Amino acid sequence: MPRVTRGNKKLLRRKKILDQAKGFWGAKRKNYRSAKESVQRAMVYAYRDRRNRKRDFRTLWNVRINAAVREFGMSYSLFIKNLKKANILLNRKMLANLAACEPETFRAIVEKAKSVA
Repeated sequence: MPRVTRGNKKLLRRKKILDQAKGFWGAKRKNYRSAKESVQRAMVYAYRDRRNRKRDFRTLWNVRINAAVREFGMSYSLFIKNLKKANILLNRKMLANLAACEPETFRAIVEKAKSVA
């Protein structure tokens, strides 16, 4: 039976992994075996953290809204509850943005939420 040399496939597979390992430290970017392990671990972290980033941003928005609302003598939970009662349908990302960039608009929203209570 003839011997299979695989042609370009093995070289291309190695090159793909080593290209993905560019920027890694030491042998992890040069040695194929180390690079393969590191790239696989990096891919797992990337997959996980694409989901975690969404959680982190929501937490950040909540903290910013809470800080802004406390200046008006309300708590975050009471503010959100009153927004729902007032039928104001702004998501947390927009509320945090308004609190940071448009304080007058945010003040009007807080006053509206206070009047509902």
